[in-house]
Amino acid sequence: MLVFRQLFDPTSSTYTYLLGDRASAEAVLIDPVFEQVRRDAALIAELGLRLLWTLETHVHADHVTGAWLLKNRLGSQIAVSAAAGVTGADWLLQDGDRVRFGKRSLEVRSTPGHTNGCITYVLDDETMAFTGDCVLIRGSGRTDFQQGDARALYRSVRSRIFSLPETCLLYPAHDYRGLTVTSVAEEKQHNPRLGGEAGEADYVGYMKNLDLPHPKKIDEAVPANLRCGQPGNEASSALDPDWAPLRFTFGGVWEVEPHWLEENLGAVRVLDVREPEEFSGPLGHIRGAVLVPLGELAQRAKELPKDKPIVAVCRAGSRSAHATAILQKAGFTDVANLPGGMLRWRGEGRGVEGGAL
Repeated sequence: MLVFRQLFDPTSSTYTYLLGDRASAEAVLIDPVFEQVRRDAALIAELGLRLLWTLETHVHADHVTGAWLLKNRLGSQIAVSAAAGVTGADWLLQDGDRVRFGKRSLEVRSTPGHTNGCITYVLDDETMAFTGDCVLIRGSGRTDFQQGDARALYRSVRSRIFSLPETCLLYPAHDYRGLTVTSVAEEKQHNPRLGGEAGEADYVGYMKNLDLPHPKKIDEAVPANLRCGQPGNEASSALDPDWAPLRFTFGGVWEVEPHWLEENLGAVRVLDVREPEEFSGPLGHIRGAVLVPLGELAQRAKELPKDKPIVAVCRAGSRSAHATAILQKAGFTDVANLPGGMLRWRGEGRGVEGGAL
């Protein structure tokens, strides 16, 4: 069975695609974003997958790739077009190469025009293709910078993408209107730049008159992406907090395990967000815990000192997960949830104050 997830970075309007083979648990990730590495790594872990490759459709100008960070975290390797001119990749892809994960594979199709190193990845059964900035939904990538060539892009689309089965679904690297997927048939008929009877000269004239603004992050993104996202002198926004051995979930919550918390109670502040009757009820509470019910937390967060990290706890871990988001919004940076809450804490035989024996 194919595992497929379409992920989105709202800052750059970039889609990242996770494909996995369920039987082997091997996976690939197309166009990862630097700031979303925690999210992507959490999803891969939660789905029980092993990331073999990160794949780039091209050298991006609007975001920095997460390929290097994922390689360091998960041991994945980096693949990018040989024509892209990058350093630090493990595989410089050529037209016709196949990237395999388990029993599935992606065919590499060279589709230059937006940049020299643009690639479209086609799934082995030709039901899906990942077009990068070559074909967008009812549009195409720009051709006015970074080796852009409108004639080359027109020919790439017509010969390498529109030649796929009309039912083949096309997944772009970006969309700015919330659209998620299209098909070869749709774009051949309805794409105002490339579809219908539009000829090469029509497309070139269209692209010459777009008058688009310069990408905001190009001066940062392109140099970083030419080294596969390895940080230079810029600060890394994806560094993990180091006050505890934390785990980041796909839901966006930092978690800490009960055994660590029990051994380090003096180094943190435990925030219990249950109701008062629960705090003094049968499950008891963790020694030294401060009680602030979840419904009061937003208004009372300023009462909490910031001298120690905060671990939030509730009955089962759901209310306390929400509490971490409230605390972060209130300016607390070192916060984590206790997964499983007091039910798990008591179930593992850990110490409590009060409660029933």
